[in-house]
Amino acid sequence: MQKRQRAAAQILALCSVCIIAAMLLGHFSQASAAVYRQGSSGQQVRTIQQKLKNWGYYSGEVDGIFGSQTTAAVKYFQRKNGLTVDGIVGAATLKALGMQSSSSSSGSGASAGRDNDLYLLARMISAEARGEPYTGQVAVGAVILNRVKHPSFPNTISGVIYQPGAFSALNDGQYNQPIADSARRAAQDAMNGWDPSGGAIYYYNPAKTTNKWIWSRPVIATIGNHVFAK
Repeated sequence: MQKRQRAAAQILALCSVCIIAAMLLGHFSQASAAVYRQGSSGQQVRTIQQKLKNWGYYSGEVDGIFGSQTTAAVKYFQRKNGLTVDGIVGAATLKALGMQSSSSSSGSGASAGRDNDLYLLARMISAEARGEPYTGQVAVGAVILNRVKHPSFPNTISGVIYQPGAFSALNDGQYNQPIADSARRAAQDAMNGWDPSGGAIYYYNPAKTTNKWIWSRPVIATIGNHVFAK
């Protein structure tokens, strides 16, 4: 009888440990998957607001409080960039914003930031230069990086890419297409310093552009269907 009672007590204790472990695992899983929504607050929310404000999606105060205006701005950003329009900043929206999700924080911040930048750069190269010669794809990536360094443009890759009106691919659906493998390689080559554009900060397709001002820019190179200019 005593043996049965001891066995029952051991089983009960084991079950209790399993339940506690499951609860803790659920807690840590939720904590690792950073999600920001209406009611959230803090520095990450402030960063989200600032990025959206810089790119013309948000006109409210950058106060670190995720309110109705921030929700509306997030939905606007999601709608324009082919994301699920729910007003919630989860992993996909964080990535599109060029921000590191805490679920990937096990690596160094610099490494995670570079991964986000590489993803955004590859997606834009694929959208803007899919089908162009490989050198031309690298050149498009280089133009984006050259803009990051130029005082007339935002100083981050995400800021340059999402600058309102900067790239037609954000509006015609091309940005939401699968990333071509060549674009991934081209983004890496551009990040590693290869610049076939010769330092250009603009590029355009003469057969498609209707912008008369761009024709006035000094031409540096022509690669495939794109003209690269200062």
